[in-house]
Amino acid sequence: MLITEYFKKFLHSSQSSGILLILCVLISLFIANSSLGVSFQNLLDTHIGTEIFHLNYPLSIWINDGLMAIFFLLVGLEIKREIVEGELSTFKSASLPIIAAIGGMIVPALIYYFFNHGTEYANGWAIPMATDIAFSLAIISMLGKRAPLSLKIFLAALAIVDDLGAIMVIAIFYTDQLHWDYLGLSAAMVVILILLNFFKFKKHIFYIIPGLFLWYFMHHSGIHATIAGVLLAFTIPTNTSTTEISPLEKLEQKLHLPVNFLIMPIFALANTNITFKDGMVDGLFSNFGYGIIFGLIIGKIIGINLFSWIFIKLKISSLPDKSSWSQMLGAGLLAGIGFTMSIFIGLLSFKGHPEIQDEAKFAILVASAISGFAGFSLLKYIGKKKENLEETEG
Repeated sequence: MLITEYFKKFLHSSQSSGILLILCVLISLFIANSSLGVSFQNLLDTHIGTEIFHLNYPLSIWINDGLMAIFFLLVGLEIKREIVEGELSTFKSASLPIIAAIGGMIVPALIYYFFNHGTEYANGWAIPMATDIAFSLAIISMLGKRAPLSLKIFLAALAIVDDLGAIMVIAIFYTDQLHWDYLGLSAAMVVILILLNFFKFKKHIFYIIPGLFLWYFMHHSGIHATIAGVLLAFTIPTNTSTTEISPLEKLEQKLHLPVNFLIMPIFALANTNITFKDGMVDGLFSNFGYGIIFGLIIGKIIGINLFSWIFIKLKISSLPDKSSWSQMLGAGLLAGIGFTMSIFIGLLSFKGHPEIQDEAKFAILVASAISGFAGFSLLKYIGKKKENLEETEG
């Protein structure tokens, strides 16, 4: 009985999913650099599926494009709920994550360009633009009540806009060919989903089936398929009632446990599979390494907070509720966790150059670890200081 109670407490603790994610990162790094590394990579490269519908992909693709679409669905549901009835329900609050995300993409790209323009590394300018939504949200969730809910929502919305921006950059600058027929079919699926919402269909199955087709068409269009999760989320019906649970809220509740305790750990195991090689450390102390590390750590915090400050001063946007500028600095640091999306862009930037890809991976890992630790430590310190102040005043 006691074990059952502890297990329930663990599953419903906001810190638990973050701790599990970090544990999976460490396990994945250990496996990748042990005698099991080759076998694990072979497992990730194993093709699963059928050629009938052109759905025969390596396990790693099913994880990153399939399971992660479900994660994006959950985050999209949370953000839509906040737009309709919560922290993002006013223009001032909803506009801030968009503005901050734009600044958080532009400044890191400029810093990378400063270090690497005119060199063989110039094509990697988009590497430090990305924020890893999964890891950044996992870290801030570990803070519990020491980080205001509004700040967590701000970071989630910022990270989604950032990821959409990264997907657009990949589609425009790093994709060999877009398949417009599949994009057209994707648009048709979105229209169908909007009509289902308009005519007040409430059962989840009416949205999930077109959502699966949306994912399929998006995946074959050449654009990262996880965007399908966000688009689907924004068509699920909700309401402002406090007495009636909406279809959106029901689906959100169903997805929390499998996403936090199954999908995210699998994602971490598959994507932290980085093998350390000779010369990686030296690569950190080169213009290439400086562009990635300073872009993610310094560029994100400057871009997000500078653009936020300008628009708040112009009274276009407002700070997240009960948040301070020091906490915004912490959020800016957490946004510097580029990780999987940055690695993905790095792989696309330097196709055919595995040694450069390895250097990029290691620099991204180091920058993301520094950003995550610094952001967590700063927000924890500020949260603890606020708690002590409230206790003293109380």
